[in-house]
Amino acid sequence: MAPLTFHSTNGQAPRVDLKQALLAGQAPDRGLYLPDRIPELSADRIADLRGKPYADVAFDVLSAYTDGVIEPEALRALCRDAYDYAVPLEPVAGVEGVHVLRLDQGPTASFKDFAARMMARLIGRFLQEDRRELLILTATSGDTGSAVASAFHNVPGVRVLVLFPREEVSERQRRQMTTLGDNIRTIALEGKFDDCQALVKRAFSDPDLADLDLSSANSINIGRLLPQTVYYFYAAAQVAEPDEPVVVAVPSGNFGNMMGCMLAGRMGLKLRKLVVPVNANDEFPVFLRTGRYARIEPSRACISNAMNVGHPSNLARLVELYGGWLDETGCLHRAPDFAAMRRDLFSVAVSDDATRAAIRQAWRDHRLLLEPHGAVGWQGLLEYRRAEGLDGAPAVVVETAHPAKFPDEIERLLGFTPEVPGALARLEGLPEDYDALPPRYELLKDYLLERYGGARASAR
Repeated sequence: MAPLTFHSTNGQAPRVDLKQALLAGQAPDRGLYLPDRIPELSADRIADLRGKPYADVAFDVLSAYTDGVIEPEALRALCRDAYDYAVPLEPVAGVEGVHVLRLDQGPTASFKDFAARMMARLIGRFLQEDRRELLILTATSGDTGSAVASAFHNVPGVRVLVLFPREEVSERQRRQMTTLGDNIRTIALEGKFDDCQALVKRAFSDPDLADLDLSSANSINIGRLLPQTVYYFYAAAQVAEPDEPVVVAVPSGNFGNMMGCMLAGRMGLKLRKLVVPVNANDEFPVFLRTGRYARIEPSRACISNAMNVGHPSNLARLVELYGGWLDETGCLHRAPDFAAMRRDLFSVAVSDDATRAAIRQAWRDHRLLLEPHGAVGWQGLLEYRRAEGLDGAPAVVVETAHPAKFPDEIERLLGFTPEVPGALARLEGLPEDYDALPPRYELLKDYLLERYGGARASAR
């Protein structure tokens, strides 16, 4: 079978293969890549995932996309190298059939380790094949930057520049990005995540920067989404019987994580409902309810800071899956099938007060320790259960970051400080090094040309 091809959500760019889509990040028409055909896994193949180690599940799922691009044994080795840590599924005491999928056990204690580590290994392999270099330019609202920086640290042929909103990341999140050095550089932007994201997107389409060979490690890159399909298959295989639909609650900001679940559903995973709770940045639940889309500018600052996104990039992909067209500016050119979206998706906004109450309630009633993002997911599931009921269906809530990344909030709410995993404890006392810029594109452009233009020219 011929390798999969990928098209842009804006429909004005040439089709590419997986390697080209991964290395480009964003399509030249500013759209996002999606596969022309979403590969399906048979019911027998999905049933066979039960009991397999996570790395083997990753191989089974990702090989559907890499056929003809990466040899099977090479992919298997990449999966085993990337996923060498535990992926706990924690049953919630006192709630039958409900589990928390703890995606916080990787090297940066964030779910984004899963996609970033596989993406770094794929990109490193492709660059080695082509004998070329790449400058990864990425924006982060919290955990993406640290996961990307860790995953690409000292990968040959790759330099990384991360933009983050200075006032909206926690100290530990910042330190995970600013203490690495070597091929990793960071900029603290005097603005919002959406400012960071807008500058990055503009840089990708700037012809004056073409020689820098820019790419993205944000969830706008299809290489971030595909590995995120894996843990939904892994979780469902552990908590549900074959062909038994599951309810999945995914706290959402830029919608990359929930899009991983959407792709898993299109690949054959049985989903009863995808619950998509957001924080006070409620543009999506309003869109789902009313059919009208409006960006939130500036985005609203919430304690679930990695979800402070007023215009989710991946909404363009979601809208296309349902037959619509939303461009990168938020203009809805063609409406999706809202009836189908409302059938498949349930979305609510969770305030900071409700998030804090959910942290307290989960600990008090179930001895379930959550941080703000996971608490948004938990509250979303509770609201779905009240609205539609679980009726015995198995349910999985995605916990996206380790509670120790938010010690002050946990201390205030629960009266104790979470145990700090070794990966975070090692940050204390390390020197930080980062730059700062206002949210003006011309300044970022000058920075890129000055820091990377000459270096790349001499490297060639």
